[in-house]
Parts: sequence; structure tokens; C-alpha cells
Amino acid sequence: MPENDIALELARLHILQGADFVRQLKMLAQYNIFKVVENERDIFAAEGSHREDFPMLLDAARKAVAHGNKVFILPNPKGIRTADFIFENKGIFKMYDLKTISGKASLENRLMESIGQTNHVLINVCTKYNPRLMATQIRLYFQVNPKAIEVLVYKGKKVIVVTRRIAENPLFLIQFQRKFVK
Repeated sequence: MPENDIALELARLHILQGADFVRQLKMLAQYNIFKVVENERDIFAAEGSHREDFPMLLDAARKAVAHGNKVFILPNPKGIRTADFIFENKGIFKMYDLKTISGKASLENRLMESIGQTNHVLINVCTKYNPRLMATQIRLYFQVNPKAIEVLVYKGKKVIVVTRRIAENPLFLIQFQRKFVK
């Protein structure tokens, strides 16, 4: 499939909702542009996805596979805001935007960048980060983005799942910090 075609199909994701959105993710994952990444059984990359940030994408994809996902690394066509991944886990398809955290206070801006790309965000923590600050910034992301559904936090081999309901819980800051430092 030419890059123009995949770009059009990725752009359609911005107008689809519900079951139509999920059908589009499934259809995209079946395109023959996805090839197995060398030595990685459940990670597939689209032609053209081996861009500058590919090592960060691959690091997060490996962690996602360790948590039971099949991962499709999406291309990044010019002029279209796209997420980074499609995850498939037991027949359920979701699209995630990756935010790799390597600075001390970069999360809030990174989360805000993902608004409009997808409603699922994956935070890959690659540095020491204040857990209370992270929890506060995740809660703010849910407050600012009414379409946000889920934030996954990968810290080492650990995954912390945060949904809107969890983030709105009055005990969220304390609970998140406990999980983060555990």
C-alpha cells in the first residue's frame, strides 16, 4: 500500500468513533505494510516508521509485548497527526500515543501534545520522576481533555493503568504514588 493510502486511512481515525474506529484499527493492523521487526516476535513496524524516534518506540513496544500486547508501530505521514501504536490484546484493539519521559518536568506538556491524536496515552518513564507531580499532571490531563480514556504508565517492568474514573478518585494521588514507588 502506498504511503498516501495509509495516510488517508490514518486520517479517517480522527472522524470515526466507537465500533467504526475499532474496525478501522483492525483493518490498519492487517495491512501488509507491517513487517515483523527483526528478532521481535510480536512487534510490527510499518514501512517508513523507522524514523529518528524509532529506538524509543521500540523500547516502549518491547514493554507492551511483555504485558501481553501485539504492537504495530505506525508510520508518521506528513501533515497528519497520528498516534504511535496500535496494541492488540486478546482481540481488543487500542491506539496509543507514546510519551517518553526523560526530563524532570516534561510530562504535562507532553500529555497536552497528545490531545487530538488519540484518547489513550502511554507514558514510558526513563528517568527519576516525582510520583506526586506525575499523578497531578495525569489528573490535569483528564480534566483538560474530555475525550481522554486511559493513560498507561510504564516504569521498568511495571505498568500502572489510569482511567478517568481512577484519576477522579479523591485518593488517586496517594494510590498512584504508592504504585509508582513500589
